[in-house]
Amino acid sequence: MKKQITLLAVSLTAAFSFASCSSGPNARTGTVIGALGGAAAGGIIGHQSGRGLEGAAIGAGAGAIGGNVIGGAQDQRNERYYRRSARRSYY
Repeated sequence: MKKQITLLAVSLTAAFSFASCSSGPNARTGTVIGALGGAAAGGIIGHQSGRGLEGAAIGAGAGAIGGNVIGGAQDQRNERYYRRSARRSYY
């Protein structure tokens, strides 16, 4: 049990540290939502094999990475949009 709690704590710490990789608001939000959703899905899937806590930890890490990537892409797209619209407004 102690090993599983340690694994969960390390996984969540690593997952939430990815929020600093992309610093935009969508990336941070995506990281947190992805980690929570991944932990829920991983816990459900892991429970079926008798390893719910490990599944939740792995799901949280994978969800955080995926959420950060998707949120970072949204931030980049928004930045390009605002730069284009700023250039047009001066002409």
